[in-house]
Amino acid sequence: MLPPELPPLPALTRAEAELIDRYLDVVDLLGRVNPARDGDTYRGLRAAQALVAKAAALRDALELMHARGETELHASTLARALRVLDGDRRTGRLTLPPCSES
Repeated sequence: MLPPELPPLPALTRAEAELIDRYLDVVDLLGRVNPARDGDTYRGLRAAQALVAKAAALRDALELMHARGETELHASTLARALRVLDGDRRTGRLTLPPCSES
């Protein structure tokens, strides 16, 4: 049995696609640094070090959009793209985990 087919990505400009990719890169690294999640300090340190370059790439993607005259973010379209790319799960790692009864 095959897994369910994902919905197609909405039509994005190349700059919008770059923005989404770089945003998710940053989200993934922040999820690894989240001190409320289990893990070791070395993993968090490596993620924090990589975060500098990924944040710069995110900035560059936004600068490119602005320079090309793409001055508005189309939130509903970008949100659909994030959902298709598993953005709900990936951004969920940035929040506090539920309280445990201990």
